[in-house]
Amino acid sequence: MLTRFEVTRILSARALQIAQGAPILVKVPSGTKKIEEIVDIEFEKGALPLTVVRELPDGSKILLDVKGEEIGKAEK
Repeated sequence: MLTRFEVTRILSARALQIAQGAPILVKVPSGTKKIEEIVDIEFEKGALPLTVVRELPDGSKILLDVKGEEIGKAEK
């Protein structure tokens, strides 16, 4: 599960990518113009191509996908 801070960071990063011309990864309903709405749709569908690196108290790092599922361990 992602923290609220990780979710905010993911949504912000993706919104910036779209604002700079990155392609939209899902089909959005007609009339949807706000970048924030598009990013929310992408996030809900799990279509974001981003990975979170979470540092644990013991110094190890794990990789999480946008659904909050562990996908691996990062090197220290």
